[in-house]
Amino acid sequence: MVLPPTDTALSPRTGWTRAHWESVADQLLGALLPYATPGRALYRLPGRTSGSGELSDGLEGYARSFLLAAFRIAGARGQVDEALIERYAAGLAAGTDPGSGESWPRLADRSQQMVEAASIAIGLHETRPWIWDRLDTRVRERVADWLGGFVGRRTHDNNWRLFQVVSEQFLASVGAPHSRADIENGLDRIEDWYVGDGWYTDGDGRKFDYYNGWAMHLYPLLWSRMVAGSGAGSAVAPGVGPGARQATGSVGDDGGRTEVYRRRLARFLTTYPHFFGADGAPVHQGRSLTYRFAAAAPVWMGALADCTPLAPGLTRRLASGAVRHFVERGVPDERGLLTLGWYDAFLPVTQSYSGPASPYWASKAFVGLLLPADHAVWTEPELSLPVEESDQYTALPAPGWLLHGTERDGIVRLVNHGSDHQDPQGAASPAREPGDDDPHYAAFGYTSATAPDTAAEAWADRLGNHLALLAPDGTPSRRRRIHPERCEGRIASSWYEAELPGERGPFRIATTSVLHGAWEIRVHQVEAPAGCPVREGGHSVAASDAPPTTDSGPGWALARTAAGLSSAVVGLYGWDPGRAGTVVRREGANAYGTYSATPCLRLEGHPGGTHLLVTLIALAGDASAAPDASALRDSVHVQVDDGAVRLTFADGETVRVQLN
Repeated sequence: MVLPPTDTALSPRTGWTRAHWESVADQLLGALLPYATPGRALYRLPGRTSGSGELSDGLEGYARSFLLAAFRIAGARGQVDEALIERYAAGLAAGTDPGSGESWPRLADRSQQMVEAASIAIGLHETRPWIWDRLDTRVRERVADWLGGFVGRRTHDNNWRLFQVVSEQFLASVGAPHSRADIENGLDRIEDWYVGDGWYTDGDGRKFDYYNGWAMHLYPLLWSRMVAGSGAGSAVAPGVGPGARQATGSVGDDGGRTEVYRRRLARFLTTYPHFFGADGAPVHQGRSLTYRFAAAAPVWMGALADCTPLAPGLTRRLASGAVRHFVERGVPDERGLLTLGWYDAFLPVTQSYSGPASPYWASKAFVGLLLPADHAVWTEPELSLPVEESDQYTALPAPGWLLHGTERDGIVRLVNHGSDHQDPQGAASPAREPGDDDPHYAAFGYTSATAPDTAAEAWADRLGNHLALLAPDGTPSRRRRIHPERCEGRIASSWYEAELPGERGPFRIATTSVLHGAWEIRVHQVEAPAGCPVREGGHSVAASDAPPTTDSGPGWALARTAAGLSSAVVGLYGWDPGRAGTVVRREGANAYGTYSATPCLRLEGHPGGTHLLVTLIALAGDASAAPDASALRDSVHVQVDDGAVRLTFADGETVRVQLN
């Protein structure tokens, strides 16, 4: 991308200003034009077709890019190239005209169109003076009729409830038919998923990921803007035609909800900066990661809703750093397109609902453009991220996570003892089969510098950050439902049940994680049949320039990229001290690079009953501080007595872990 000159006085960390954001938005929008249909209602992008089909994918291209265009248009108070406004207005006319040859599919129960309708509704609200108010009355009627397909419909019982809320609230704001019950029921339903400390689960169960920020916090406060009539276009447009009605309380009456949403977002944002590495990368965890820098959306929303606890300079530093991180690594691609992947195109990071235009939910990151150019988030100097200031430890009991970041290499690591994305009833979700485990939730650890190997054949082995019992044919057990027990300070614990084909069971595996600098010490209590092999893997490291180098010895294994990113796994207790660790290499399996490697330990024969294993997991990004894996075993002394494990570190710190 061609970007404006950096401003290191205003932005000493990233060099980015508002002009960079506007430039990126303009280039993303411009690159899409060759893929638009003649009436501009569909954008047929190259790439794998989603499970919803080509027509839905074309609508997705319009809707998600319209969201980006809306933030750009409204943020500039309409002072943009008029062709951009005309382009999306034309798409509304053609997309809702059954005779255009480009008409959008009607909304149906749990249809993908519901997701896209919400982006269109938000875009229409934010650009009301420049698009909606200028539309021909007949086009307004058709758009309202199409959005009105939401009324009385059933959505998926998760963040999709909010798509119905914002779409029908927009209809209310323009005097179109809608259901107040749909809006209230949707907002009431998300209350069932609020678990405290600013965290929602995305539907029933323990489904914690970036949807908490880019959906569960974002949409309620965008709904509030509609209710208040706030935004770039605050005037309520005339009715859309005969039979239109204005619902009592539709505009200006939020029932007290807005203040609740503002308090919750403020609480969430107090710890959210700890998810981002010094290079701007968000921790690589959860589904829909192809939305990439959409992870910055809640930070801007906090400023837009005037509820953020973050200093203006930190808000911009975090958001600019996230977008810059991807831009510097080839995102968008040489065509100017956002592809299905993380850096390069990489389908294993996607889900079946992901189509070629799905990555444009990254548009949510540009909600900050709604803040005026003279707002403090654009004018105050950048501040440092927490990990740039000192080593960080953050306990998040609600999702069951520990975060630890190290200033020396800028890496943030997430230890997972609470998010499994499992439905309580074992029912299927849009993303996976009933009861299946997911590499973006099932692992013990995720970081801002690594990803699990997620290609199907690689994930079948379940190596990275996984402890598995191995069946006679080598099939590993899975970590499905996670039962959290403790999460405070530098310690978190949980347990899960492992199953083995042809064996009695399930077998209980309980784990406590203890943080110490860049290390995670895992204390496992592993129940298994006598003779059953047990295997544990560390972080998978990846690069595209060359395969990582590897090394191993008795009770340890290490993988290191040419850039110095090093992953080590060391057996401290309970492992066979004479058995060398191994490193498994893969090609084309990892979102972070072509070549990946995962260090592993293996216990050849479990003694039966419950066996104690203690493992050190290390990840370092500074070549000068790369771990000497052969010496790490002597860095932690393990003593087991009185039903507890005592860990004594070389610096004198002692931690006691009570056994169950």
